[in-house]
Amino acid sequence: MYCNYCGKLIQDDANVCAYCGKRVGAVVARRKLVRPRQGRKLAGVCAGLAEYFDLDVTLIRLVWLVAGILMLPFWVIGYIVAWIVVPEAPEVVTIAPAGTMVQQS
Repeated sequence: MYCNYCGKLIQDDANVCAYCGKRVGAVVARRKLVRPRQGRKLAGVCAGLAEYFDLDVTLIRLVWLVAGILMLPFWVIGYIVAWIVVPEAPEVVTIAPAGTMVQQS
């Protein structure tokens, strides 16, 4: 299989291109706006938007910062509405294989 973005040969079961880092295959079709549980600073709105639009989270945070400076009341209301409306990503639970010892911390 070839990467649609950089054109390099990658594994058939790859979710991410090893060369350019873009999502490939069936993962591209999974476009759901959610607030992730990891990598978020305040509520995960910027991280969720960055993942949804496949952009760098720092770029999204800078846009939100500039928008906050230029139009403070609308920005605060918009962020709070997005915090309420955008659902949180489901919690991922890993199950250990049978017969292994699990250490809880």
